[in-house]
Amino acid sequence: MKTAKINIVITIVLLLVSGMEAHAQLGGLFEKAKEKAEKALEKKIDKNTASTKAKTIINAGNGQVIVGDSAVFSEDFSAFTTGATASSFKTNGVANVVTIKGQKGKWMDIKDKAIYKFARQINYPKQFTLSFDIIAIADQIKDISPMSFGFAGDNSVRQHESNIGTYVQLHYYDANQVNIGSQKPEKFVSTTFDLEPWLDRPLHVVLAVNSDRMAVYLNDVKVADTILFSPTAAKNFYISAPWQYDNDAKILVSNFEVAGFKK
Repeated sequence: MKTAKINIVITIVLLLVSGMEAHAQLGGLFEKAKEKAEKALEKKIDKNTASTKAKTIINAGNGQVIVGDSAVFSEDFSAFTTGATASSFKTNGVANVVTIKGQKGKWMDIKDKAIYKFARQINYPKQFTLSFDIIAIADQIKDISPMSFGFAGDNSVRQHESNIGTYVQLHYYDANQVNIGSQKPEKFVSTTFDLEPWLDRPLHVVLAVNSDRMAVYLNDVKVADTILFSPTAAKNFYISAPWQYDNDAKILVSNFEVAGFKK
């Protein structure tokens, strides 16, 4: 009888020990699987240019904009009569020069589904700034589809295209979303800037380019500063108009300045 009881106890102990070993092995397998999953996620994040890592370079806050001191190109449309075509730009649409009640100077009316580029190709220096003003006119910001501007690889205006080359996209109908990216190298970052307070008044834009980097300032707020060009990228400035305006909304631009830096 005692022998039987001893055998039962031994069996129970063996089962418990076996169970503990199995649990330890299973726990080890779970831990290894967890480590593999974490590493895979880290790799995925590293490859995703819209990741949190990419976003750490945006929302840089207020910063002093240092503009170039050597003029390359300027256009404020003052030489054109109201209603004339701005010959300093080419487009697949219309480039009318207009005035705005309550605003100084003359402006180019940006038509929907149109793309605009400088009529004369500019040989940009290695370091330069390009600045201009935007006025979005609307009863409600949701009446304006997104517009984009930046640098394309060619100076063609055959068709309307958005987010080509290196770009900044203002999502007016989302009120505060700004997307910044490039195709070569592939990069995409998204940030916020409150666009609604800039309805019916000029928003000053500065693109500060230094070799392969570009900093983007909206009314002296730096919203991006990162590598957005390949070393040999051609640069042709463009404005891609919103695809659609509602309720007589419109966008106008003026006061273009391109300047390099004296050595």
